[in-house]
Amino acid sequence: MPTVAQAPPRGKRAALKWGEQDVSQSFAAMNGLFLEDLRLGQQAMFGKTVTEADIAGFAGVSGDTNPIHLHDGFARTTRFGQRIAHGMLSGSFISTVIGPKLPGPGAIYISQTMNFLAPVLIGETITAVATITAIDEKRRRVTLKTQCLNGDKVVIDGEAVVLVPRRAAA
Repeated sequence: MPTVAQAPPRGKRAALKWGEQDVSQSFAAMNGLFLEDLRLGQQAMFGKTVTEADIAGFAGVSGDTNPIHLHDGFARTTRFGQRIAHGMLSGSFISTVIGPKLPGPGAIYISQTMNFLAPVLIGETITAVATITAIDEKRRRVTLKTQCLNGDKVVIDGEAVVLVPRRAAA
C-alpha cells in the first residue's frame, strides 16, 4: 500500500500491476446473483436476537423515540405490558436478506409491503425469510414473499419486488 508520500501508479497498465487484480474484476466479485441465476422457490434467511442496544440504536438512527420502545413505565401501561421492538427494526431484517443474500448486491428495492401481525420483545430471536415467487425476465424484476418469524409464529408478512441485474453479455 502506498504511504501518504507515495502516489499510486497511474494509467491502465499501472493499475493492473498495482493490485492483485483489475479494479473492475473486484467490483464484479461484489455482485450478488444475476437474474439468470434465480429460480422460483429459491430462499434465503437471516436471524437475529433483538437486544436493548438494537432498540436504542434504531431509535437513534430513525428518530423513532416512541416510549413504547424506550420507556418501561410507559410500556407497562399499554396493551403489551412491556416494551416492544420497533416494527421497522424487525422489518429491516428483510433488507438484510435481500441486500447481501438473495438476490444480493446489485439488487435494487422497488417495493416492500409489510403486515405487522405480532409484537417483538427484547431477547426474542427473529428470522427473516425471503422466497422467490415470481420472475419477470423482461423487466428484470423479482417478487419475493417476505416474512419475519419468531419461532413458528409469523410476526411480519409481506412481499418485496426488486430489480435484478442481468449477467453481462460475453
